[in-house]
Amino acid sequence: MRSKRRIGFRWTAGCVLWLLPGAIGARPGASTQVDFQVQIQLPESHATKEHAPSAVVWLEPADGKSGVRPASPGHFTLLQKNRMFSPHLLVIPVGSVVSFPNADPFFHNVFSFFNGKRFDLGLYEAGTSKEVTFSREGVSYIFCNIHPEMSAVILTMSTPLYGVADSSARVTIRNAPAGEYLLHIWVEGLMQPALDRMTRRVVVSSDGANAVVVDARSVPSQPEKHLNKFGRPYDRGSSAPY
Repeated sequence: MRSKRRIGFRWTAGCVLWLLPGAIGARPGASTQVDFQVQIQLPESHATKEHAPSAVVWLEPADGKSGVRPASPGHFTLLQKNRMFSPHLLVIPVGSVVSFPNADPFFHNVFSFFNGKRFDLGLYEAGTSKEVTFSREGVSYIFCNIHPEMSAVILTMSTPLYGVADSSARVTIRNAPAGEYLLHIWVEGLMQPALDRMTRRVVVSSDGANAVVVDARSVPSQPEKHLNKFGRPYDRGSSAPY
């Protein structure tokens, strides 16, 4: 006669929690998820500012394999209002669509000629919107060809394991499965090639300290001024009617 496996249950907060065979006493393994913390040390020119610059840290499996499902593409919005982009920073999954609505009473010309997504939306008037699909990983610096003070950043990535720095340049990556990863970093205003060279292997442990320090104090800064979509300086002497 075959032995029968019991399926237990427990009452919890007014509902029934079913305990499937083998679930009771299951040991933690690769599916264990923990929080991983990163403290970024910034150059003095950035650290002394009132607010730390925007920064993002993300993890990719060191062996190229992961039990973590990539985040599904979504639809996001980067609003143009009062000659500003809002929000200033977007982190989106690969394949996502971003709308660029113009809520100002004048024209805008959104463009990006950087390594994430290259596009030029041309002039479009108040009350209209255009869309861009971000089909590959990378950092896209977003500008307006009319208003040089307008800027934003879109980071496109395939991993859901990322965190955005707080005002003290601390980053927490939530629910990271235990394992070995490559840690990547982006900090606004710092040269990305130098930050890419700081990519390192880290271990997310289910029973150990999950915190590292990234020393970016020697990373050089990017030029503060950017060029227009024609690769030339903005004509600041002209008085645009908008």
